[in-house]
Amino acid sequence: MLPDSRGVSRRAFLKSAVAIGGASALAACMEREEVDVPSGVDDPSSLPERQHAWNDVLSRDDAGNVVPPRHHALVHLDLDDTPTADDRETVEAALRVLERAYERSNDGVLATLGYSPVYFDRFDSELPESVHLPEPRSLSDFEDPALDTPDAILHLASDHASAVLEAEEAVRGNRDTANGVDVDAALADVFSVADRRSGFVGEGLPAENQDTDGVPDSEPVPEDAPFYMGFESDFEKSQATEDRVTIQSGPFAGGTTQHASHIDLNLTQWYEQDDRESRVAQMFCPAHADSGAVEGTGGNLGTDPGMDDCGDPVETGEDRGVVGHSQKLQRVREDGRPVILRRDFDSTDGGHAGVHFLALQREIAAFERTREAMNGDEVSGETPVGRKRNNGIRQYLSVTHRGNYLLPPRSTRALPTPEGSDA
Repeated sequence: MLPDSRGVSRRAFLKSAVAIGGASALAACMEREEVDVPSGVDDPSSLPERQHAWNDVLSRDDAGNVVPPRHHALVHLDLDDTPTADDRETVEAALRVLERAYERSNDGVLATLGYSPVYFDRFDSELPESVHLPEPRSLSDFEDPALDTPDAILHLASDHASAVLEAEEAVRGNRDTANGVDVDAALADVFSVADRRSGFVGEGLPAENQDTDGVPDSEPVPEDAPFYMGFESDFEKSQATEDRVTIQSGPFAGGTTQHASHIDLNLTQWYEQDDRESRVAQMFCPAHADSGAVEGTGGNLGTDPGMDDCGDPVETGEDRGVVGHSQKLQRVREDGRPVILRRDFDSTDGGHAGVHFLALQREIAAFERTREAMNGDEVSGETPVGRKRNNGIRQYLSVTHRGNYLLPPRSTRALPTPEGSDA
């Protein structure tokens, strides 16, 4: 049920609408939002081969960092049988409805459709060696996540909540038109919906939605923070390039892999016991806390959070008893950049503050290496003087779900076989 709009800010109302979903939420959202969403292309075949190539059409901030869309939905999809040629035609037609209806941008709708290991298990042949897509698994000894096994996952994103909701209702087969375009095919004609998750990212949205479990009652989230933990995250140089995460060879060249996890946040100590200097040390590194390098949410850092100035994490842990989250991740860089491209966003799914952590990478192994560095097992334990080390932000995160997916290139995105182009 949508909240009474009286006394509810526009941003909080729109976030609630996306979280709830469905026709009634869409109607209320359209009435409240009142935006003209730009139309898509007449010929979807003219669009880039890479489904995940979003950066060229997304907004950028004054420093040049990519600004992610503000509203997101993740729709888990199941398929009963081995797909047929007719099924593939229907899925492709449904996706082209979206591409004709909405401009491919943060003002329109951006979408990817990916497939899990379970989906590919139905075929006699195996995925090629150029695709590393293992089953999801626990990635540390302090987590016990549910392992997501839908056949497919649809990610919809836009700055406009009504666009996300309308696009979702269209693929569910609940709309005759989408942004003025006839809906002549729907994913629901082939798939059933197994689950739905949602979220938001961007200045003001976490603060507007901090009245939830996991955030202390003091309402501490900064008004201008894009994430619940209070800091910028999408620095250009703390992200892999889209080229780096793109599969280079084989039948799925031009595609990528996606890891999607959900993480509950537990921020009472973060905001009520840790002071700002401590939060900067744990999120970035102690050297940044000492120098005052991070102003406000960190926007002053431009495109580079300056991790080269942070020092070796093991030495820092021994000397200071705390190691920064970003500092640990320096160890899995290639050519000065990370090996994963994050497209994460906050959420109140389940009535708890959380993060849907979406990572794109050429192979799932790259994400697993990154997660191993974040675990920081070698910097855990006690310092030489017997003081327990503070291991970044690890203690505030509880992983609840993990899933792995292949995002094929556009030409093979409609129910591919393991042979890709032979589908």
